[in-house]
Amino acid sequence: MKEVKIETTLEVYDAINELPKAIQDLMNTAIEAREHAYAPYSKFNVGASILLDNNEVVIGSNQENACFPSGLCAERTAIFYAGAKFPEAKILKMAITASSQNQVTDKPIPPCGACRQSIAEYEIKQDQPIEIYFMGAQGKVVKSNSLANLLPLLFESSVL
Repeated sequence: MKEVKIETTLEVYDAINELPKAIQDLMNTAIEAREHAYAPYSKFNVGASILLDNNEVVIGSNQENACFPSGLCAERTAIFYAGAKFPEAKILKMAITASSQNQVTDKPIPPCGACRQSIAEYEIKQDQPIEIYFMGAQGKVVKSNSLANLLPLLFESSVL
């Protein structure tokens, strides 16, 4: 038996105003997208904003359905739209913000497992890391230089 240690390094900013101006703008776009979430069941609104290498910004918000598995998270809404609308563009940065209608969300909220896997697919496809910034409705913002920091043991096509 061999023990393997996996470490992750993330940057943590105390507030959105500590981010570089371009990232503040990207996060503010995600906040605007969050306001358009359709979340009548979970009451958990999420917004995502993606900067592409062609300088386009693509947004997404979570869209729920009474048949819960049929809804779609904000991150996947945005990333799938980017892939459909700009198939040759590379994803440079992604900003994610989440808020609850039931409580204050002041801790950074990372993408769920399904979204991590979808982001990983695009990172692998484009052979370039995607910077990911995530936060709650307020408070600290976390930056990951790559999805691999959030999902270090990737499930990818070589195992199929």
